[in-house]
Amino acid sequence: SYGASEAKVPDLMDVVVDLTETGSTLKKNGLKIVGQIMESHTALLANHESLRDPEKRREIEEITTLLLGVIEARHQVLLTMNVPSAALDRVIEVLPAMKKPTVGRLHGIDYFGIQTVVQKGLVNGLIPHLKAAGAEDILEIPITKIVR
Repeated sequence: SYGASEAKVPDLMDVVVDLTETGSTLKKNGLKIVGQIMESHTALLANHESLRDPEKRREIEEITTLLLGVIEARHQVLLTMNVPSAALDRVIEVLPAMKKPTVGRLHGIDYFGIQTVVQKGLVNGLIPHLKAAGAEDILEIPITKIVR
């Protein structure tokens, strides 16, 4: 529900059982976790008969693709930044990417906007190098899914 359920709790009920990853939405809505009932993990199960059915197999493969996309995204972030034209080559030189960074001209000025996907664990060490190479306005954005 992306947090929509938690907002209703204070008005409608005294207690709720909720599935949560971090609890941040609960806290934002004035709620607190008082106990953990269980810890769970996502599993996709299919029987052999379903896998032999072309329609069901296609649906299973689609769900698998989406689940794997979420798993891959857990360890990646999107970095965006603005770079003056004179610094573009220096910034690109230190910038990791899935394939190559996305680069586009900014309207009306001699700057480029750059987007790239970076491993979360590399970001804090990378940002000072990007800044030293000339990058400005650096944003780190969470990614929820990467589908290749």
